[in-house]
Amino acid sequence: MADQLATDIIAKIKAHAEPGGEEITTSTELTSLGIHSLELTEIIFDLEEQYGIEIEMNTVDAWSNLKNVGDMVEAVRALIAKKPD
Repeated sequence: MADQLATDIIAKIKAHAEPGGEEITTSTELTSLGIHSLELTEIIFDLEEQYGIEIEMNTVDAWSNLKNVGDMVEAVRALIAKKPD
């Protein structure tokens, strides 16, 4: 069961994914959604703004480190946890 952070990230990804009707879960591969580097960058900017975090990775690093939706959720969760109060 996805938590609120995962649900929010999945919603952002859905806005950029190619329409196909496939349900997006944390195990969904990002490449299977037709998300390209520009869309991934936009999603990252949206997440940074929403959660007040900084995701320090260029797009090449992002593609090599983020294979599926769950990887993205965990990366954001870790950055939120490190955020100073």
